[in-house]
Amino acid sequence: MSLGSSYHVGRSAPGPQPAGPLPQVRAATPLGLPLLGAALGHLVVLGLICVVFVRTYPGQWLDGLLLPRAERGGGYEQQTVLVGPSKTVLAAFGSPVLLAVLLGAVLLVGLLGRRLLAGVVGIGMVLTAVVVAGAVKSMLPRSDFQIESSTTHNSFPSGHVAAATALLLAFMLVLPGWARRWLAVPGAVGVSVIASATMIAGWHRFSDALGGVLLGVALFCLAAAALAGWRRDDPGGVTGPRGGQDSGTLWRGLIEGAVGLVVLVWALLVVGPGLDASVQRGTLVAIVAATGLTMLSVVSVVFLVRSADFVGPMHSRHRAQPEPAVNIRDGGTAQG
Repeated sequence: MSLGSSYHVGRSAPGPQPAGPLPQVRAATPLGLPLLGAALGHLVVLGLICVVFVRTYPGQWLDGLLLPRAERGGGYEQQTVLVGPSKTVLAAFGSPVLLAVLLGAVLLVGLLGRRLLAGVVGIGMVLTAVVVAGAVKSMLPRSDFQIESSTTHNSFPSGHVAAATALLLAFMLVLPGWARRWLAVPGAVGVSVIASATMIAGWHRFSDALGGVLLGVALFCLAAAALAGWRRDDPGGVTGPRGGQDSGTLWRGLIEGAVGLVVLVWALLVVGPGLDASVQRGTLVAIVAATGLTMLSVVSVVFLVRSADFVGPMHSRHRAQPEPAVNIRDGGTAQG
């Protein structure tokens, strides 16, 4: 017999049951501090390279050993058939029209992906890289150690390389995580091509190209940390990688890394012999070293933000919703 209730008379209604153990989930690590640490590390290395290669005899000597001054004209333009293509690459990338189009693409991708703030920050990052590189070159004195095949003209760091690095990483701010992984390696190769072109054309020394990469990466880390701090009060804010990643994510990362390694080995086997036959040994060492360090710096910071999403705060998504009423069939209600 029942009296308007789903529970039979004479039976006690079940009380609240003890909650079962919740699965262990590690809390997400705030991303701001690791990014600030990475920015500081890159700035320290940038400063060390500046001191060693600009202000010391061994550093200037090593720059001259890698990229000796050409006999004709006394400039640093290398004696190779790649000078013409290098100048073409630099002229194309230095075009204000192309730069405006690329910056507009950053803003458009950010707008379409609800990352407009990240797009604005990315554009500011590129412009800051150009301004800072130009200011350092004009203000930093270069010591005269009377080294053969060296001049007192300071070209540290390379503005072209800094702008190219910052532009690539600006896209990393406005793209989702899965797209960043596939753009990181080809983009780093593109930056390496520009860095190599500046050295072959005689515009910059090896240390200048490396300094441009470090400057762009450091600015990216600062920009990403600022975006993470901006969203610190957002429940869906930017966080670092969670400790409980499943095996599928691990295997996907290993597969992507293997694909990138195969492509890199293929490029070395195909491009390497051609470079070896076209440039001097010191220039080849400078190109390979600049390419490897560029790939390492770019891929490392992209890996650092691999699980971060710089989507703008969507406060409407986080408003508290009233919990639905649950009818227990006895005329009353209970909040679920």
